[in-house]
Amino acid sequence: MLHIETGKHLAFGYMEFPPLIGLLSFIQNQFHSQSVFVHHIFSHIASLLILILIALTTVKLGGKSKAVFIVLLCILTAPAFGRGHQLFQPVVFIHLFWLFSFYQLVRYVTTLDKKYLLYLTIGVGFGFLTKYDILFFIAGLTGLLLFKRTRSAILQKDSWKYIILFLVLIAPNILWQYNHGFPVFDMFLRLYETQLDKLTIVGVLESIIISLNPVTLIFWLGGLFYLFSVKNNFIYRPIALTIVMSITLLALTKSKAYYFYPTMITLIIFGGIWFEQKILSRRQWILYPATALLVLSGIVLIPFGLAVLPLNTFIKFAGIEKKDNRYAIEYKEYYSKTQWDKTMNGLKTVYDSLPMNERKDCLIWGKHYSQAGGVNLFRDNYKMPKAFSYHGSFYLWTPEKGELPKTVIAFSNGEAGIDFFQSFFNSVVAVKRIYNPYADDEKDLWQTIYICKLPKLNFEQLRSEFKTRIFE
Repeated sequence: MLHIETGKHLAFGYMEFPPLIGLLSFIQNQFHSQSVFVHHIFSHIASLLILILIALTTVKLGGKSKAVFIVLLCILTAPAFGRGHQLFQPVVFIHLFWLFSFYQLVRYVTTLDKKYLLYLTIGVGFGFLTKYDILFFIAGLTGLLLFKRTRSAILQKDSWKYIILFLVLIAPNILWQYNHGFPVFDMFLRLYETQLDKLTIVGVLESIIISLNPVTLIFWLGGLFYLFSVKNNFIYRPIALTIVMSITLLALTKSKAYYFYPTMITLIIFGGIWFEQKILSRRQWILYPATALLVLSGIVLIPFGLAVLPLNTFIKFAGIEKKDNRYAIEYKEYYSKTQWDKTMNGLKTVYDSLPMNERKDCLIWGKHYSQAGGVNLFRDNYKMPKAFSYHGSFYLWTPEKGELPKTVIAFSNGEAGIDFFQSFFNSVVAVKRIYNPYADDEKDLWQTIYICKLPKLNFEQLRSEFKTRIFE
């Protein structure tokens, strides 16, 4: 919901991520549609391009048809990519630019042709404008300087041109971050405090193995071994080191499992080549049980990464038991549409209950940015007022001056929201609660709608109040 909203506020940056997702959203918003398909057009295109890049890279590294087949089958049967490559989020696009950059890296290392260094620079530049984790890939590229062949090619007199090009590409976003006090650092700090600091290497590794499909473990471990054992190491070793350096840095910074996915794809590519050259060359029949194992495991695991089943079918398939009058479902895509119908109908009921003079200037305050984004996406269907929020990038789009309406409809997950809103209004009354029988987290079990009156602060004071609180 947040990413869709960014398309209505084009800028060179946002509080949580770089600007490219906003441009893509702006294009999608020109259809003036609430269709799930429309708001996933670019995700689908990117996921298709990712598969093409994976195949091209496999071939460029020496793989033939069977290696390409196995690598793509590993990707298509991994629940992590089923979900991550469909949602309209920066994740699928950073995978695209990471793999595009890796493909250009392979082409450059194998040929030392400068045009591929140019394409690589453009790839990491657009990657930076997509998601900041591309910095881990860029850091891994420094490994090229440890090998005489690539070092000599890179450290030529015109290499500065590529650095200048990269800086020119990212300069608008860096300038935006500077003008807004570098909120990305605040976000990372908050992320470490609430999530990353609690992660363990074992826990992240377990998550990677499960989300990539445990069967693919054979291939990416085989790929890692193959990287350092293959005879033509003058080409593979620099590439291998960039991969290992990226993985090491991701691990040292306690990154989430999905941050590792682009590097894991590169290992799977080498795993497919290893499987073709070292295993199938001796026992071709192994291709058939390996294919069957990947397909069968994919059939079992894909519904846990992509909402391909009807809700009730998934509940039975996953063996989710009803406890305390609810089913705990981790993947919101299975129920989000019906839940938003309930939320919007609840807000509409509260809005229609207001006197006409209060409805005239009423606004809706969503405590979380997804709540404000959802209201703004669907509000025309329900003839509802616009929503605002001080959470994340929504802070940027709130009025800088002026008085709040005398009546504001507010809503949040859980019941703690009343304490939050009472800080800003003299009268806060909880008027409706919406139950979510599929919530995985206790805090998402209920949504509470409030009627807030007699504001204590104006918009200017609220912006000042939330200047350092946007990631709470």
